[in-house]
Amino acid sequence: MKKYFLLLVFIGMYFSCSEDFFDLNPQGRASLNQLSNKSGVNALLIGAYSLLDGVGAGNTGRQSTVSNYVFGGISSDDAVKGTDAGDQPEQSFIEQYNWIADNTYFLGKWWHSYDGVARCNDVIQLANSEAVKDMTPAEKTQAIAEARFLRGHYHFEAKKMWNKVPYIDETIYVATDANSTKIPNSEDIWPKIEADFDFAAKNLPPVQAQKGRATQWAAKAYLAKALLFQKKWAAAKTLLDDIVLNSGKKLMTNYHDNYRTATNNNAESIFEVQFSVNDGTNGGNGNAGDNLNWPYSATAPGRGCCGFYQPSHNLVNAFKTDEKGLPFIGAAADGSLDTYNKVDLPNDQGISAGTAFTLDKSVPVDPRLDWTVGRRGVNFLDWGPMPGSTWIRDQAYAGPFTGKKWMYYLAEEGSTTHSTSRRNVNNNYRLIKLSSVLLWLAECEVELGNLSAAENLVNHIRNRAKNGSKQDGTVTYKVEPYEAGTFSAQGADFARNAVRMEQRLEFAMEGHRFFDLVRWGIAEKVLNKYAAEEAVPGTEPSGRKFNKRGYMAGKVFGAKNNYYPLPQDEILNSQKDGQPTLTQNPGY
Repeated sequence: MKKYFLLLVFIGMYFSCSEDFFDLNPQGRASLNQLSNKSGVNALLIGAYSLLDGVGAGNTGRQSTVSNYVFGGISSDDAVKGTDAGDQPEQSFIEQYNWIADNTYFLGKWWHSYDGVARCNDVIQLANSEAVKDMTPAEKTQAIAEARFLRGHYHFEAKKMWNKVPYIDETIYVATDANSTKIPNSEDIWPKIEADFDFAAKNLPPVQAQKGRATQWAAKAYLAKALLFQKKWAAAKTLLDDIVLNSGKKLMTNYHDNYRTATNNNAESIFEVQFSVNDGTNGGNGNAGDNLNWPYSATAPGRGCCGFYQPSHNLVNAFKTDEKGLPFIGAAADGSLDTYNKVDLPNDQGISAGTAFTLDKSVPVDPRLDWTVGRRGVNFLDWGPMPGSTWIRDQAYAGPFTGKKWMYYLAEEGSTTHSTSRRNVNNNYRLIKLSSVLLWLAECEVELGNLSAAENLVNHIRNRAKNGSKQDGTVTYKVEPYEAGTFSAQGADFARNAVRMEQRLEFAMEGHRFFDLVRWGIAEKVLNKYAAEEAVPGTEPSGRKFNKRGYMAGKVFGAKNNYYPLPQDEILNSQKDGQPTLTQNPGY
């Protein structure tokens, strides 16, 4: 399904000498009468879908891209801003927990969330209109169900960002009243988000003819995720079990099949955001929101620009495995007893591209590392070994690693990239996968006391990593499932930590990490530990010392940082009768 449909309707004018000659409709816009039919409802619905990628809400796109790389990635221990110190300082402030309400990134994300909500409400109001006569009740219900699924998504994005946000539905929005949507943000909107996903789950088909449209299983998975954020473990488990048993979804044999254009919309995918290129547009449909996040070299994927969103040393170290092929974790739910970050994985930090370098590949690592991270001396898809600092904009500032999951194969250049910008690609973003469902289910099982069931689910994921394809045959890959009974023997906190680590490894650099840390209640402890460790020099097994991200020294993540500040402009714009209806989050 293409992301964008042209909504322009060319209006023919009837010329006469009557007064009707002067009654001209606005040019380039469709009137309500023209949209009041099945085609019009579908056109508005496509418009609501089109914002899923985060592009098109009047901001830069990167402020609201579906990957959430700024708000879910660089604000966490997964990634650093990358590039150089002077580029996009708004991102630097977010990375370093210096959050102020007039940061334009927060405003751009707000615009996107509520633009998406508004488009969904337009669909629902029109579909409910008696003026639409060429749709059956069943067709109207399905259109409304898709719109409510999307409305749930856009409100969910706002909720996990700011917590205190308004919920706006079709009964609140009145097109003729500019103040109708100026409502307080004092209500907990989780029940209404749940209601949207529940309606969608009950009224959407299990399979859609057009790829990219929401299905019953997507709605159930999203509803389960909303329940998970509220720690409603038993209710979430019921939904997740249903998906596992009845959806027909299965894990792909190879982990990397979730990150290739050739395997878009595969058997593991539950809901994907669709991208397209060379479709008659200027490339905006090809993941334009992430187009800064490419290696800084004309010899690399994307062919140069801009070096943002680089993996942290902490993330890379998390993929190390012990003699049993297991991660270096301890029996503390907040990860404070983990040891993976005590010694760093060998790397080329501080070693110029012109200096002879041979990567020590003897340290065992989980094979998912090299499908997630580009590191010098290791094959980068089919581009050959990653050459080091020539692909990095400023290695001394941002580190030696580059992201990999959204990159394309050299052999696919042209067919998967836009003709005018090779950084615009049609590699879909898998928003929800069966692997997501399995690890959410494992989380529920731990919290409900079913440690053996949680262990089996985690091992299902680890066995896929073990048996699937490997990026580079010269690297020492070692990953194994947990021995039967490990979770029960080590206790609930170990099991909890193991599930959380598995989620980190499986979904690294996908923009989920910060929001997971917050919902688990461990963000403050984890991120202060991360900032302190990432700021000081690292040490390889050989004893070589190298600098990391010194600019993180003294950076403090406080309790207020669990949620971002509401945009100051939106608080000012919310005024009604001289008083703002929105209130700021505590501490800002």
